[in-house]
Amino acid sequence: MKNENYHVDLHPNFIRQSMNVILKYFPDLTQQQKQQFEALYDLYTDWNAKINVISRKDIENLYLHHVLHSLAIARFINFKSGSKLLDVGTGGGFPGVPLAILFPECDFLLIDSIAKKIRVGQEVANAIGLKNTALQQKCVQEEKAKFDFVVSRAVMSLPELERLVRKNIAYEQKNALPNGLITLKGGDVQDETQSFKNIVNVIEISDFFEEEFFKTKKIIYLPLKGQKK
Repeated sequence: MKNENYHVDLHPNFIRQSMNVILKYFPDLTQQQKQQFEALYDLYTDWNAKINVISRKDIENLYLHHVLHSLAIARFINFKSGSKLLDVGTGGGFPGVPLAILFPECDFLLIDSIAKKIRVGQEVANAIGLKNTALQQKCVQEEKAKFDFVVSRAVMSLPELERLVRKNIAYEQKNALPNGLITLKGGDVQDETQSFKNIVNVIEISDFFEEEFFKTKKIIYLPLKGQKK
């Protein structure tokens, strides 16, 4: 069956029902934010048929497994207006795109080394009118700018990621939490957090979301001190 027929068959109830899991935890979305989130299913379904950024078997779980998972970061920290965030290894735009929708007063740079993945994220951002988001094809080693927080989703081990992004952490602090690295991980993270055991915070996403999918999912927050200019 062609992809186009598949998701037309599901409209509009499927998207509305799938969006309920977002509204359950984020009931105060503006109308624009609701429309932007609702648009993601068609956009990612269409682009995923051309460029595989999400497992094709998993696309119908977009809102639970990808959008809400990304938004777990927002249950941990409410980014202040004017915050600058770098999403490393964004793939097709996770966690950066959902976070950028939720925090329109913050600035996001989403980077990935694979051009076709960045193209998907850029097309999605353009289609939903994300004005606070830039996407670039580059490796994190190439990025020189400073950010309040670096976010990522299961890109690489914590020690490797910390080594690569420490240079990108801003010195001045805007938010309630110190600047640093926030990454989404699954399973046992004890080995990779061991070297940071005195400062790392491991937060169970199941503390925020009750769905079974999140039982083994975690947020790892590592405060990092930026260097003065």
